[in-house]
Parts: sequence; C-alpha cells; structure tokens
Amino acid sequence: MIAAGFVLLAVGAADLVRQFAPRRWIGYLSVVVILLLLGSVSDALLPMIAALVVGALWVWCMPDDRPAPLGFWPAVLLGVLSVGAVVWWGARTDAGLIGGVWSLRSPFGDVSFDLAVLTLGAGVFLLESANLVVRAALDGEHTWRPADPVAVVTAPSDSATPVAEAEASGAESSEAESSGAESSDDAAAKSAAAPADPRGGFKGGRLIGPLERTLVMILTLASAYPILAAMLAAKGIVRFPEISRDGETGARAEYFLVGSLVSWVIGLGAAFLVWWAAHS
Repeated sequence: MIAAGFVLLAVGAADLVRQFAPRRWIGYLSVVVILLLLGSVSDALLPMIAALVVGALWVWCMPDDRPAPLGFWPAVLLGVLSVGAVVWWGARTDAGLIGGVWSLRSPFGDVSFDLAVLTLGAGVFLLESANLVVRAALDGEHTWRPADPVAVVTAPSDSATPVAEAEASGAESSEAESSGAESSDDAAAKSAAAPADPRGGFKGGRLIGPLERTLVMILTLASAYPILAAMLAAKGIVRFPEISRDGETGARAEYFLVGSLVSWVIGLGAAFLVWWAAHS
C-alpha cells in the first residue's frame, strides 16, 4: 500500500512542479528531498526511491508540451502498478519512526499512516497528472479538440477547391489593379479590430477536471451515489447546447464523451484504491 501511495505522490508532485513552478529544477529538487525524508522517517526508503524512479520515467513518457511518445500506455501501466501494490501487499504493521507518533481519526475509524499516504497520493494525482492522462487519451484516439473559434469559422474557406482559389486570386488581383493598394491606416484598423486569441483567457478545463475527479472520489467513498449521479448528469446538461451544434461529424460529442469517461474512470479508480486499502 505504501508503495502505491509513494508512486502516486511522486508522479503527482512532479506534474504540479511542471505546471506551476517557475524554475522546475528547484521544484524537482525540493520534491525529491521532501519525499526522501518522508520515506526515511516512515521506514520505507526503498519504496520511496522506486517511486522517484517511476516519477522520473513518467515525466519523460508524459510530456506536457507535446503529444506523449508512448501514448496512453504509461497511464495504464501506472494504474496496474498501483492496483497491484494495494491489492497484493496491503498495509504494514510498522510505519517506522513516524508510526510511533501518528494518530489520525475519521468518522469511519482510525486512519493508518499508509492509508493517509495513499489517499494523499491519489488526491495529488487527480490534480494535474490526470489532465495529462485525459489529453493522451484524446490524442491517441485522434479526437477533435476545441480550437480557436476564429480558425474554426474560417476553416471551410481555407479548404476551398483549386478552381475557387484561382477565381478568388484573379478577383483579388483585378480589384487591386482597379482600386490600388490598401493604405496602411486601413490595415492597422483591421488588425486592431481582429478578435483576441481566446486561448489567452480562462482555461476552465484545467480547473473543472481536477474538481470533478476529486468530487467523484469523495462522493464515491462517502457512498453518496445519488449526488454523484446528479453531478455527472448536470455536466451533460450544461454541455448539451454545445454538443447539439455538432452537425454530422459528431466530433464534439466524441470529444466530450472520451474526455469525461476517462476523467471519471480515473476518479473512480482512485476511490477504489482508497476503499480497498481501508477495508483490507
């Protein structure tokens, strides 16, 4: 159990450093030092070293600035490793130095140190690492992604036939010959009137995804299944107007379904790990 918690914690912390740390090497060094100290005081230094190695491999396999070279498979292997560590190894009887002073109670009973580390690791993984997993799943399925609305609107004109392009070029050249070159003031006015890049605005997906997965995990562990079903249904209702404008391709619906299902599976998987560890 402790090995799965350390692995998820190392992977999640590495992805948070990649996303938010202004200087990554300082963030990585801080994470390594903190995790090694945690492994030392909990008498689990070797599992922690193995977890750091897995975290380093994860950073290489799941880059945040380009498509993953190995696709979705690193996430599958990580899931199998985490489930195997929880199901087969179970909890330890001795938590080392920190076990003597560790005491944490919950409405469901005492929480061991190993279970607390597993819960923390699963929660940290749901924040940024799960976003990379969802992105890798969408890239692996070649699923349509929302792009710049300006580019989407102008895409049909860019894919015009060669005859239409030739006619448009001839019309533009004749118009230029008859009316002369456009003035610099008009060009400046057009560029100023162009819409701003919407990608520079609020990136709700990076916030909605972690919140959704965390709520899925918490509501599942609390057995609040009606609330969980209502929340998932509400998401579909909110996104229905956008999906209804999908047209014949079904690309928006596919994007929504693949992303949502992968995100929900990750949240439910994290809840399963914690539930199994608590009842084993």
